[in-house]
Amino acid sequence: MINAAIVGLGRWGQNLVNSVQGKSERLRFVRGVIRNPDRVRDFAAQHGLKLSRDFGAALTDPEIQAVVLATPNSLHPQQVIAAAAAGKAVFCEKPLALTRADAERAVAACRRAGVPLGIGQDKRYWPSMRELKRSVESGELGEILHVEGHFSNDNASKGLHHGWRESPDEAPGASITATGIHVLDAFVNMLGPVRRVQAQHISHRPPPATLDTLAILCEFENRVSGVLCGVRATPTYWRVHVFGTTGSAEALGQTGLVLRKSGAQPQQLTFEPVNALRCELEAFADAVTGRAAYPIPDTQMIATIAALEAICKSMQSQVAVLVGNS
Repeated sequence: MINAAIVGLGRWGQNLVNSVQGKSERLRFVRGVIRNPDRVRDFAAQHGLKLSRDFGAALTDPEIQAVVLATPNSLHPQQVIAAAAAGKAVFCEKPLALTRADAERAVAACRRAGVPLGIGQDKRYWPSMRELKRSVESGELGEILHVEGHFSNDNASKGLHHGWRESPDEAPGASITATGIHVLDAFVNMLGPVRRVQAQHISHRPPPATLDTLAILCEFENRVSGVLCGVRATPTYWRVHVFGTTGSAEALGQTGLVLRKSGAQPQQLTFEPVNALRCELEAFADAVTGRAAYPIPDTQMIATIAALEAICKSMQSQVAVLVGNS
């Protein structure tokens, strides 16, 4: 059992704690770090968390083997580096960083320290996305030519995006930083690094009740083309659709997948849902204990942030941007 500290106990930090506490045999939270402990006294008592304001105290606590970061985006690189220097395995909510250079610094720090680095990409553990990747890697879709992805939600209209989450410094890419990055990560996971992007962002209403749309054209290094879209605010919708020369596979939400093959009727598959947050934290715990390698290579972590940075640049310039030359 891994003893972990959760740094940041807002809505998402509490979701992470709730996903494993008293349910997992691989990871438990024993300490919480938050600027105002009084806000979460009842939650901490319910889950057996010792509270403090001091991130450094968690890093020097010999009881703590791993640190989980649910903090503002701009803090991630420096906090990952500090945790690694203290010899703590570190799991960081997405995005790992806002620039490729900072992502590389964070990854390098963990490599030097010899500690695992995990990243909060829980959609990778959805059964639909696991089956989609299997379909792509099996070759049953033929040569892959194109991918389309969409992730929309109405969190802004529900008041769930406020404070730093609506700051241009913390979330510079509109919906790509908070939600669309899950689709971007799925693209990189299945198809490899992105070579070029061109983004269109149209705002209808400013924060805090954001209403906007984002559409991104992508070209991957392997010459596959792609489109990534997001809408704030509209009912939650997830779709990732991969097209090949002999078939296509379309993931819809966590549990649905439609497989279309030349000369055959479409197959509609339905899977049992999973606790994806628990899955990602337990995969991280397995890496900490040496039970299994962490399933997201750090090269993919960097590639996703490199594409994110280029998308943000393209939104500002309104022209196509080469990834790595942003």
